[in-house]
Amino acid sequence: MAAQKVVLRVPTMTDDKVKQKAIEAVADIYGVDSIVADLKENKMIIIGEMDTVAIAKKLKKIGKIDIVSVGPAKEEKKEEKKEEKKEEKKEEKKEEKKEEKKEEKK
Repeated sequence: MAAQKVVLRVPTMTDDKVKQKAIEAVADIYGVDSIVADLKENKMIIIGEMDTVAIAKKLKKIGKIDIVSVGPAKEEKKEEKKEEKKEEKKEEKKEEKKEEKKEEKK
């Protein structure tokens, strides 16, 4: 499973006490890499290879939640693109070397 980014709105997260409870509840879930909680917007951003349903169940105990979005973590896409570009460059270099060898033989 690839790392994913889950954005949740927690309307009951209005003070530091509730924020701390929410962070602790999510931190117990296996596969969570990072948690960001914003009191001004009442949002939580969770990144990792975890079960989104488990997050929702844990946070429902604290209060009402709204799932804003669930999707792949952006960081991983960048890494994959870099790896693909490196592989393409290697293949191009191999092809150039083959062409040079063919020309030398002639």
